[in-house]
Order: sequence, then C-alpha cells, then structure tokens
Amino acid sequence: MRGYYTSDQVRTAEAELFTRVPSGVPMQRAAYGLARVVATELRRRTGAVTGRRILLLVGSGDNGGDVLWAGSMLRRRGVAVDALLLRPDRAHAEGLAALRKSGGRIVTESGEPDLVVDGIVGISGKGSLRPDAAETVAGITAPIVSADLPSGVDPDTGVADGPAVAAAVTVSFGALKPVHALAAARCGRIELVPIGLRLPEPHLRALEPHAVGQSWPIPEAFDDKYSQGVVGVSAGSERYPGAAVLCAGAAVAATSGMVRFVGSAATAVLARWPEVVAAQSVSEAGRVQAWVAGPGSGTDDAARDVLAAVLASNLPVVIDADGLTIVAKHPALVRGRRAPTVLTPHAGEFARLTGRDPHSDRVGAVRELARDWGATVLLKGRATLVAAPDQTVFVNEAGGSWAATAGSGDVLSGLIGALLATGMGAAEAAACAARAHSLAANLAAADGGPAAAPISAGPLLDHVRPAIRLLRSYGEVGM
Repeated sequence: MRGYYTSDQVRTAEAELFTRVPSGVPMQRAAYGLARVVATELRRRTGAVTGRRILLLVGSGDNGGDVLWAGSMLRRRGVAVDALLLRPDRAHAEGLAALRKSGGRIVTESGEPDLVVDGIVGISGKGSLRPDAAETVAGITAPIVSADLPSGVDPDTGVADGPAVAAAVTVSFGALKPVHALAAARCGRIELVPIGLRLPEPHLRALEPHAVGQSWPIPEAFDDKYSQGVVGVSAGSERYPGAAVLCAGAAVAATSGMVRFVGSAATAVLARWPEVVAAQSVSEAGRVQAWVAGPGSGTDDAARDVLAAVLASNLPVVIDADGLTIVAKHPALVRGRRAPTVLTPHAGEFARLTGRDPHSDRVGAVRELARDWGATVLLKGRATLVAAPDQTVFVNEAGGSWAATAGSGDVLSGLIGALLATGMGAAEAAACAARAHSLAANLAAADGGPAAAPISAGPLLDHVRPAIRLLRSYGEVGM
C-alpha cells in the first residue's frame, strides 16, 4: 500500500531526522536524488548529459537550496547550469556558494535551456505563484522538473487556484505528499527520493494494483453461486433503462455469483444479460447479500419508496445517482444504519448532500461526510477518494480522464455492489472497484490501437473483465 503524508507530517519527520544525522545531510540526499533524475531526463530527452543546459528557478528556503546543490552536482557532470534567483536576498547561502564554486551562473533571463528545474516553493508554501514567478514560468517552453511539488499547487489539497507550474517530472523528497495523487496531472511522472524519514500512519492510502488483484474474489474449490455473493440491483427507469443495463452488467462481470434485478427496465436488462434474475419488488427479490440502488431510477415518490425498502434491509447498500438526490432530501434514510452504506457522489451530488463544494479540500470534505453520516463515501474524480467512517481515506489516481463519460458511474456502482456481496469491507470494496474501473477505462481507450481514443460507458464495461485479469496477474507476481 502506498502512503501519502501531509506537509505537517513530513516536517515533523524531518525534525526527527535532523536529530539523527549531521546538519546538511538530508539536503545533500535530496539534491543528489534530484540531480540523478534530472540527468536521466536530460539523457532521455536529448541523448546526452554533458554539454546540455539547464535553468534553475530558485526560490527562498530549503527548496531553493535543494535545487542549487543539485545544480552544483550537475555542473560537475558537464552540464551548463544557470540559476534565476526569484528572491535573491533570501536564496540558500550554502547552496548558492556551492553552485558558484562549481561554475554555475546566476542569470536574470530564462534563456533557452534544455530542461528547467523548479525550486520556487516547497511544502511550506501556500497559494499560487507570485506575479514575478508566474511571469517567468509562463515564458518557459522547456520541460520542467519540479523539486518536491509543482510550485503554486497546495501540498495537502492539490488545489491550484491561480498560476502554478505544470511539471513533466516531480521529484518528491522523503515521502509522497497528497498533491502527488490529488494533482497528479500537474506533477507528471513522480519519482521518490528516500532521505531517511521515519513516517507515521499516512494521511492518504492508495491500493497498489497487485493488492487489488490479490483481494479480488474468484471462485474457490467448493464455492457455489450463493457463496460467491448475490447482489441486488435496483436501477433504471423508462427514461433511463441504460443505467440499469450498465449497472447490472458491471455486477455480472465483477464476480461469478448471482445478480438479481428489481425495476421497470427488467426487459432491457434481461435482453442484454440473460443470466440476471428479475423480481417485481425488493421484498420478492429473494436471497440478496448486498444492494445497489439509484442509478437512473428517478426521484419521484415511487423511487423513494423503493430506495427506502432497500435501505430498510440489514444489508450493505451502494447508493448512486438519483438515489443520492433522494437521500440528500431525506438523510434519515441513511443516517443511523448499522449495515454498511456506500455513497458514490460526484462533486455536484456531494454539494447536494452537504451544502458545500468539496473543491477546496476534497480529503477533508469526504472525511467529514463519512464521519457525519456513518457511511463510506466515494467522491468521484480523476483522483477518486474513498473515506470510511473511521476516517481512513483511500485514493485512486486514474492516470487519465477516460472514465469521464455518461454512464460510467453506473458501471462503478455495479462493481462496488458485487464486491460488497462477497463480504468484502465497504471501503476496500469501493477502493478496489475504483481501481478496476479506471483501469478498464484506460484499456478501453487504448484497445490495442496506436493511440487512445474517446470511449463511452459501453466499451468501459466490456473491458471490466480484462482489467480484472490484469490486476490478478499483478497480484500473482506481486507487482
């Protein structure tokens, strides 16, 4: 499992490290790692290291010191190193002396470097770039390697509400920070340089692909369709039959158990998935071990009554789409449930549930909703967050936005419901489903072609089983 640590957690760990090692050693470790990554990137992009030119964007404090020391190391490898000091009066004195001693130059113009190293702001910085730094960054066309995080992006929330660096590579020192998952698109490729930190429990956790593959349920020697989990799906309507088809289809693909369906779209569901068993009502559905309710169901009184019947069961329930709109108006349907409940809002639905936009602090917002409602909350996005009532938070960085298409959420809710029916815990089920869902979207977009192309929810669903196979292959080899 991969952990992400807040700036406060990292600073505390750094303070402890300084009691164990001589002064300056942590910065030297960070600088060496940064220099190594920059050299590798130069060779990859230009074919050589010696004779190439880089520009250091140097802010105040230790982040600027890291890049100055790294610049001095690269200068000794034959790289032409220019440093543009954005706060000359506050530049790291020892790092600046080392750069000058190595033959590096202090410049006032960007020039035409092969690569730029961003050391403007570190984890102590908050807010967007200052106007002078923003103007400098805006004029750069060369690829940027950021030290620790892209300057101008909040280290803990990943928010960039103003000018900020968009890096090709980000070199994180000592630990991954939330920004590396929450704003991965701005970070580019992420490289971690160990510096000897002793870290606490992480603020965020990400399930590695091999862990998802190892956890994914498959038929054991003496399993039958009931022991593998029976999931009930209450979804769709005359207006939105496709939501039912997608949700039920995802549940069919996720496990080898059984899917029962309740709703007016039964004809469409059975035409596409004849293995599904339809019933007239929730009470007549028969043996069910978890429910999915809400996708495309509508929000009228009849839909509310069906959702209430599902939630009255002492079973795990996934609530999505129209179901979320209903519980936003009738929160008592969910609050106080003893059985696990998984809410799967996008940002707009989250705002309806809570009265607040989660943008400014998505992790804090999802934790608060999970605590207040006693539910597991999956907040959709490129970086999907899953918060449990105990405040554990998982993050799944999708690696792209291919799943941002109508009906995609219906597929996700079906996956979660099927995993819940096997007995998997709510937070783990949501996190595993999110990983498989994003991988299926990426596979569908590529689909063996020379370049990716836009997809719809249908191809995403078609690639759920290939995604599970791939995750299970990672689990078998421990990737």
